[in-house]
Amino acid sequence: MENLLISWQEFLKGKRKRKDVLEFSVRFMDNILKLKNELKGKQYRHGTYYAFKINDPKPRDIHKAKVRDRIVHHAIYRLLYPYFDKKFVYDSYSCRVTKGTHRAINRFRTLSRKVSKNDTKTVWILKCDIRKFFANINHEVLKNILRKHIIDDEIMWLLENVIDSFYTRDYLNIGLPLGNVTSQIFINIYMNELDQFVKRELKVKYFIRYADDFVILNTDKKYLANLIPKVSEFLEEELKLSLNPKKVSITTLSSGVDFLGWVNFPHHRVLRTTAKRRMFKKLKINQSKETMASYIGLLKHGNTYKLMKLIQD
Repeated sequence: MENLLISWQEFLKGKRKRKDVLEFSVRFMDNILKLKNELKGKQYRHGTYYAFKINDPKPRDIHKAKVRDRIVHHAIYRLLYPYFDKKFVYDSYSCRVTKGTHRAINRFRTLSRKVSKNDTKTVWILKCDIRKFFANINHEVLKNILRKHIIDDEIMWLLENVIDSFYTRDYLNIGLPLGNVTSQIFINIYMNELDQFVKRELKVKYFIRYADDFVILNTDKKYLANLIPKVSEFLEEELKLSLNPKKVSITTLSSGVDFLGWVNFPHHRVLRTTAKRRMFKKLKINQSKETMASYIGLLKHGNTYKLMKLIQD
Protein backbone atom coordinates (compact mmCIF):
# COMPACT_ATOMS: atom_id res chain seq x y z
CA MET A 1 0.00 0.00 0.00
CA GLU A 2 2.84 2.37 0.88
CA ASN A 3 4.46 1.80 -2.51
CA LEU A 4 1.16 2.51 -4.31
CA LEU A 5 0.65 5.77 -2.38
CA ILE A 6 4.20 6.97 -3.07
CA SER A 7 3.81 5.94 -6.72
CA TRP A 8 0.60 7.98 -6.91
CA GLN A 9 2.42 11.08 -5.65
CA GLU A 10 5.22 10.59 -8.19
CA PHE A 11 2.72 9.98 -10.99
CA LEU A 12 0.74 13.15 -10.09
CA LYS A 13 3.59 15.57 -10.89
CA GLY A 14 2.39 17.86 -13.67
CA LYS A 15 -0.83 15.90 -14.19
CA ARG A 16 -3.19 17.07 -11.42
CA LYS A 17 -5.58 18.95 -13.71
CA ARG A 18 -5.98 16.27 -16.36
CA LYS A 19 -9.47 14.85 -16.75
CA ASP A 20 -8.63 11.16 -16.18
CA VAL A 21 -6.52 12.02 -13.12
CA LEU A 22 -9.33 14.15 -11.62
CA GLU A 23 -11.82 11.32 -12.19
CA PHE A 24 -9.54 8.84 -10.40
CA SER A 25 -9.02 11.34 -7.55
CA VAL A 26 -12.76 11.72 -6.82
CA ARG A 27 -12.89 8.23 -5.28
CA PHE A 28 -9.19 7.93 -4.64
CA MET A 29 -9.16 5.64 -1.58
CA ASP A 30 -11.78 3.30 -3.08
CA ASN A 31 -9.81 3.10 -6.32
CA ILE A 32 -6.42 2.59 -4.68
CA LEU A 33 -7.78 -0.09 -2.27
CA LYS A 34 -9.41 -1.92 -5.16
CA LEU A 35 -6.13 -1.81 -7.09
CA LYS A 36 -4.19 -3.10 -4.07
CA ASN A 37 -6.62 -6.00 -3.55
CA GLU A 38 -6.54 -6.93 -7.24
CA LEU A 39 -2.74 -7.01 -7.18
CA LYS A 40 -2.62 -9.00 -3.95
CA GLY A 41 -5.19 -11.53 -5.23
CA LYS A 42 -3.52 -11.74 -8.67
CA GLN A 43 -6.77 -10.56 -10.28
CA TYR A 44 -5.20 -7.43 -11.75
CA ARG A 45 -5.37 -7.16 -15.53
CA HIS A 46 -3.67 -4.33 -17.39
CA GLY A 47 -6.10 -2.13 -19.35
CA THR A 48 -6.00 -0.92 -22.93
CA TYR A 49 -4.00 2.02 -24.26
CA TYR A 50 -5.00 5.33 -25.81
CA ALA A 51 -2.85 5.92 -28.91
CA PHE A 52 -1.82 9.30 -30.34
CA LYS A 53 1.00 10.73 -32.46
CA ILE A 54 3.62 13.37 -31.68
CA ASN A 55 6.47 14.94 -33.70
CA ASP A 56 9.63 14.78 -31.60
CA PRO A 57 11.07 15.71 -34.13
CA LYS A 58 10.09 12.73 -36.29
CA PRO A 59 6.57 11.24 -36.00
CA ARG A 60 6.21 8.86 -33.04
CA ASP A 61 3.34 6.71 -31.85
CA ILE A 62 2.67 7.22 -28.13
CA HIS A 63 0.49 4.80 -26.17
CA LYS A 64 -1.00 6.11 -22.95
CA ALA A 65 -2.19 3.67 -20.30
CA LYS A 66 -5.07 4.31 -17.87
CA VAL A 67 -4.37 6.06 -14.57
CA ARG A 68 -4.58 2.89 -12.44
CA ASP A 69 -2.13 1.11 -14.75
CA ARG A 70 0.30 4.02 -14.69
CA ILE A 71 0.31 3.90 -10.87
CA VAL A 72 1.29 0.23 -11.16
CA HIS A 73 4.04 1.19 -13.64
CA HIS A 74 5.50 3.65 -11.13
CA ALA A 75 5.26 1.08 -8.32
CA ILE A 76 7.16 -1.46 -10.45
CA TYR A 77 9.75 1.12 -11.53
CA ARG A 78 10.42 2.22 -7.95
CA LEU A 79 11.39 -1.31 -6.96
CA LEU A 80 13.17 -2.51 -10.11
CA TYR A 81 15.32 0.56 -10.79
CA PRO A 82 17.58 0.49 -7.65
CA TYR A 83 18.38 -3.20 -8.22
CA PHE A 84 19.03 -3.12 -11.96
CA ASP A 85 20.81 0.25 -12.08
CA LYS A 86 23.73 -1.37 -10.22
CA LYS A 87 23.96 -4.01 -12.96
CA PHE A 88 24.27 -1.53 -15.83
CA VAL A 89 27.62 -0.49 -17.32
CA TYR A 90 28.90 2.97 -16.48
CA ASP A 91 28.52 4.29 -20.03
CA SER A 92 24.80 3.55 -20.41
CA TYR A 93 23.14 6.99 -20.27
CA SER A 94 19.44 6.65 -21.13
CA CYS A 95 16.75 7.07 -18.43
CA ARG A 96 19.14 6.86 -15.47
CA VAL A 97 19.54 9.13 -12.45
CA THR A 98 22.62 11.42 -12.83
CA LYS A 99 22.99 10.42 -16.51
CA GLY A 100 21.11 11.75 -19.59
CA THR A 101 22.04 13.29 -22.96
CA HIS A 102 24.24 16.11 -21.66
CA ARG A 103 26.33 13.73 -19.55
CA ALA A 104 26.57 11.40 -22.56
CA ILE A 105 27.94 14.06 -24.94
CA ASN A 106 30.37 15.29 -22.26
CA ARG A 107 31.57 11.70 -21.81
CA PHE A 108 31.94 11.44 -25.59
CA ARG A 109 34.26 14.47 -25.50
CA THR A 110 36.29 12.98 -22.61
CA LEU A 111 36.72 9.60 -24.33
CA SER A 112 37.63 11.20 -27.67
CA ARG A 113 40.44 13.10 -25.96
CA LYS A 114 41.71 9.89 -24.37
CA VAL A 115 41.65 8.02 -27.68
CA SER A 116 43.37 10.87 -29.55
CA LYS A 117 46.18 10.96 -26.96
CA ASN A 118 45.89 14.74 -26.77
CA ASP A 119 45.38 15.24 -30.52
CA THR A 120 48.32 13.09 -31.59
CA LYS A 121 46.17 10.32 -33.16
CA THR A 122 43.17 10.20 -35.51
CA VAL A 123 39.94 9.20 -33.74
CA TRP A 124 37.54 6.97 -35.68
CA ILE A 125 33.93 6.60 -34.52
CA LEU A 126 31.67 3.64 -35.21
CA LYS A 127 28.10 4.90 -34.84
CA CYS A 128 25.15 2.48 -34.78
CA ASP A 129 21.39 2.68 -34.46
CA ILE A 130 18.83 -0.13 -34.02
CA ARG A 131 15.99 -0.44 -36.52
CA LYS A 132 12.54 0.37 -35.07
CA PHE A 133 13.79 -0.21 -31.55
CA PHE A 134 10.68 -0.06 -29.33
CA ALA A 135 8.50 -1.77 -31.94
CA ASN A 136 10.84 -4.79 -32.13
CA ILE A 137 11.48 -5.63 -28.45
CA ASN A 138 10.74 -9.36 -28.13
CA HIS A 139 8.57 -10.17 -25.08
CA GLU A 140 9.93 -13.70 -24.55
CA VAL A 141 13.53 -12.52 -24.71
CA LEU A 142 12.75 -9.75 -22.20
CA LYS A 143 10.99 -12.15 -19.84
CA ASN A 144 13.89 -14.62 -19.99
CA ILE A 145 16.36 -11.84 -19.13
CA LEU A 146 14.17 -10.80 -16.16
CA ARG A 147 13.94 -14.43 -14.95
CA LYS A 148 17.74 -14.51 -14.62
CA HIS A 149 17.38 -11.95 -11.83
CA ILE A 150 13.88 -12.46 -10.42
CA ILE A 151 12.94 -15.80 -8.85
CA ASP A 152 9.67 -14.64 -7.26
CA ASP A 153 6.76 -16.02 -9.34
CA GLU A 154 4.35 -13.30 -8.18
CA ILE A 155 6.67 -10.51 -9.31
CA MET A 156 7.15 -12.23 -12.67
CA TRP A 157 3.37 -12.65 -13.01
CA LEU A 158 2.94 -8.89 -12.64
CA LEU A 159 5.81 -8.02 -14.98
CA GLU A 160 4.50 -10.40 -17.63
CA ASN A 161 1.04 -8.86 -17.24
CA VAL A 162 2.47 -5.42 -18.02
CA ILE A 163 4.81 -6.60 -20.81
CA ASP A 164 2.05 -8.53 -22.61
CA SER A 165 -0.43 -5.64 -22.32
CA PHE A 166 0.98 -4.17 -25.53
CA TYR A 167 2.20 -5.40 -28.89
CA THR A 168 2.87 -3.74 -32.22
CA ARG A 169 0.35 -4.14 -35.02
CA ASP A 170 0.40 -7.49 -36.88
CA TYR A 171 2.83 -9.02 -34.38
CA LEU A 172 1.97 -10.75 -31.12
CA ASN A 173 4.45 -10.61 -28.23
CA ILE A 174 6.66 -7.99 -29.84
CA GLY A 175 7.00 -4.29 -28.98
CA LEU A 176 6.96 -1.97 -25.98
CA PRO A 177 4.87 1.22 -25.75
CA LEU A 178 6.57 4.60 -25.94
CA GLY A 179 5.32 6.51 -22.91
CA ASN A 180 5.35 3.87 -20.16
CA VAL A 181 7.78 4.48 -17.31
CA THR A 182 8.21 0.68 -17.20
CA SER A 183 9.37 0.74 -20.83
CA GLN A 184 12.31 2.93 -19.75
CA ILE A 185 13.62 0.35 -17.29
CA PHE A 186 12.74 -2.61 -19.55
CA ILE A 187 14.76 -1.28 -22.52
CA ASN A 188 17.79 -0.68 -20.30
CA ILE A 189 17.52 -4.22 -18.90
CA TYR A 190 17.16 -5.53 -22.47
CA MET A 191 20.04 -3.52 -23.91
CA ASN A 192 22.28 -4.24 -20.93
CA GLU A 193 22.78 -7.64 -22.58
CA LEU A 194 24.42 -5.85 -25.53
CA ASP A 195 26.42 -3.56 -23.21
CA GLN A 196 27.83 -6.56 -21.32
CA PHE A 197 28.65 -8.37 -24.57
CA VAL A 198 30.49 -5.34 -25.98
CA LYS A 199 32.44 -4.71 -22.77
CA ARG A 200 33.10 -8.29 -21.57
CA GLU A 201 33.21 -10.42 -24.73
CA LEU A 202 34.47 -7.95 -27.32
CA LYS A 203 36.61 -6.14 -24.71
CA VAL A 204 35.69 -2.72 -26.15
CA LYS A 205 37.17 0.04 -24.02
CA TYR A 206 35.53 3.19 -25.36
CA PHE A 207 31.77 2.68 -25.75
CA ILE A 208 28.73 4.89 -25.04
CA ARG A 209 25.07 3.96 -25.40
CA TYR A 210 21.95 6.10 -25.14
CA ALA A 211 18.77 4.01 -25.74
CA ASP A 212 19.25 2.52 -29.24
CA ASP A 213 22.10 4.85 -30.27
CA PHE A 214 25.64 3.76 -29.47
CA VAL A 215 29.17 4.73 -30.46
CA ILE A 216 32.55 3.02 -30.21
CA LEU A 217 35.78 5.04 -30.42
CA ASN A 218 39.16 3.75 -31.62
CA THR A 219 42.23 4.80 -33.63
CA ASP A 220 41.92 1.78 -35.93
CA LYS A 221 39.22 1.97 -38.61
CA LYS A 222 39.64 -1.71 -39.57
CA TYR A 223 39.12 -2.80 -35.94
CA LEU A 224 35.80 -0.91 -35.86
CA ALA A 225 34.71 -2.38 -39.21
CA ASN A 226 35.36 -5.89 -37.85
CA LEU A 227 33.10 -5.18 -34.86
CA ILE A 228 30.00 -4.52 -37.01
CA PRO A 229 29.23 -8.16 -37.98
CA LYS A 230 29.89 -9.34 -34.40
CA VAL A 231 27.52 -6.77 -32.90
CA SER A 232 24.95 -7.41 -35.63
CA GLU A 233 25.05 -11.19 -35.07
CA PHE A 234 24.62 -10.79 -31.30
CA LEU A 235 21.66 -8.44 -31.72
CA GLU A 236 19.92 -10.73 -34.17
CA GLU A 237 20.56 -14.04 -32.37
CA GLU A 238 20.26 -13.00 -28.73
CA LEU A 239 17.93 -9.97 -28.77
CA LYS A 240 16.00 -10.44 -32.05
CA LEU A 241 16.96 -6.91 -33.12
CA SER A 242 18.80 -5.59 -36.16
CA LEU A 243 21.03 -2.65 -36.95
CA ASN A 244 19.62 0.07 -39.17
CA PRO A 245 21.99 -0.17 -42.19
CA LYS A 246 21.30 3.46 -43.14
CA LYS A 247 22.54 4.63 -39.74
CA VAL A 248 25.71 2.57 -39.35
CA SER A 249 28.81 4.65 -40.13
CA ILE A 250 32.53 4.91 -39.43
CA THR A 251 33.84 8.47 -39.59
CA THR A 252 36.69 10.52 -38.17
CA LEU A 253 35.96 12.88 -35.30
CA SER A 254 37.63 15.72 -37.25
CA SER A 255 34.95 15.41 -39.96
CA GLY A 256 32.18 15.79 -37.36
CA VAL A 257 30.11 13.07 -35.66
CA ASP A 258 26.36 13.57 -35.22
CA PHE A 259 25.49 12.13 -31.80
CA LEU A 260 22.46 12.93 -29.61
CA GLY A 261 21.50 16.13 -31.42
CA TRP A 262 24.99 17.63 -31.59
CA VAL A 263 27.67 17.46 -34.27
CA ASN A 264 30.87 16.74 -32.35
CA PHE A 265 34.39 17.83 -33.40
CA PRO A 266 37.74 17.47 -31.57
CA HIS A 267 37.52 20.86 -29.83
CA HIS A 268 33.91 21.97 -30.15
CA ARG A 269 30.37 20.86 -30.89
CA VAL A 270 27.53 22.56 -32.73
CA LEU A 271 23.81 21.99 -32.77
CA ARG A 272 22.51 19.71 -35.53
CA THR A 273 21.09 21.73 -38.48
CA THR A 274 17.65 20.11 -38.22
CA ALA A 275 17.56 20.93 -34.48
CA LYS A 276 18.37 24.59 -35.25
CA ARG A 277 15.59 24.80 -37.82
CA ARG A 278 13.13 23.19 -35.42
CA MET A 279 14.14 25.59 -32.65
CA PHE A 280 13.59 28.72 -34.79
CA LYS A 281 10.30 27.33 -36.11
CA LYS A 282 9.03 26.89 -32.53
CA LEU A 283 10.30 30.32 -31.49
CA LYS A 284 8.25 31.93 -34.26
CA ILE A 285 5.14 30.46 -32.62
CA ASN A 286 6.10 30.78 -28.96
CA GLN A 287 8.54 33.33 -27.52
CA SER A 288 7.60 33.01 -23.86
CA LYS A 289 10.28 33.47 -21.20
CA GLU A 290 10.09 29.77 -20.33
CA THR A 291 10.65 28.67 -23.94
CA MET A 292 13.54 31.11 -24.40
CA ALA A 293 15.14 29.98 -21.13
CA SER A 294 14.88 26.30 -22.08
CA TYR A 295 16.60 26.88 -25.44
CA ILE A 296 19.33 29.05 -23.93
CA GLY A 297 19.88 26.31 -21.34
CA LEU A 298 20.24 23.76 -24.15
CA LEU A 299 22.63 25.91 -26.18
CA LYS A 300 24.98 26.39 -23.22
CA HIS A 301 26.10 22.78 -23.73
CA GLY A 302 27.82 23.60 -27.03
CA ASN A 303 29.71 26.24 -28.98
CA THR A 304 26.68 28.36 -29.83
CA TYR A 305 27.56 31.98 -29.04
CA LYS A 306 26.12 33.31 -32.34
CA LEU A 307 22.93 31.26 -31.96
CA MET A 308 22.39 32.45 -28.38
CA LYS A 309 22.93 36.06 -29.44
CA LEU A 310 20.46 35.61 -32.29
CA ILE A 311 17.81 34.27 -29.90
CA GLN A 312 18.40 36.96 -27.27
CA ASP A 313 18.26 39.72 -29.90
